[in-house]
Amino acid sequence: MKSEKGEKAKLYIRYPLSSVLIYNVSTILHFLMGGIGIALGYSFSLWAGYTFGILYVVLSFVELYVVMPLTVCPNCLYYQAKDSLCVSGLNVLSKRIAKEGDQKVFHQRAAGLFCANNLYIASLVVPILAMIPALIINFSAALLLIFLAVAALLLFRFFIIFPKIACLHCSAKYKCPQAEAMGVRNQ
Repeated sequence: MKSEKGEKAKLYIRYPLSSVLIYNVSTILHFLMGGIGIALGYSFSLWAGYTFGILYVVLSFVELYVVMPLTVCPNCLYYQAKDSLCVSGLNVLSKRIAKEGDQKVFHQRAAGLFCANNLYIASLVVPILAMIPALIINFSAALLLIFLAVAALLLFRFFIIFPKIACLHCSAKYKCPQAEAMGVRNQ
């Protein structure tokens, strides 16, 4: 942790289990509640609501828990470090399903329109954007509560998880474009 004297934050090679749980539970809740919100919001067309809700959940889980371990994680230092555990725990999965990559290209995770970073952010923002018209067209108190919960989870991720739990303590923060965007490289 960062002390009052302005010391640098402790970097983890092995994140505490509590950090991994906070990250993954909030992510899974975000994806599931987002899918439920989309399905409920567009329930006036039964096939559309369930189809888009399920499609969102599947694509979000695949993007984070399959695409990232196959394309981004092999290039991260957590893949190569002995007994390491990143905040998402995906380096452990990646070691089982992907071959080791090159740390020199890790920064490319933020290069291009359809890069891993943008797809991840899209998976977090899409349900919120999808629920806004649904609230106007098919308002319900349940949908409003789900919308507020998903928005709160997004804010929690951007203001607590990334800057205080994940990126601040990440050993890859000096190479990671996400850590640079969060402004935690020098903390």
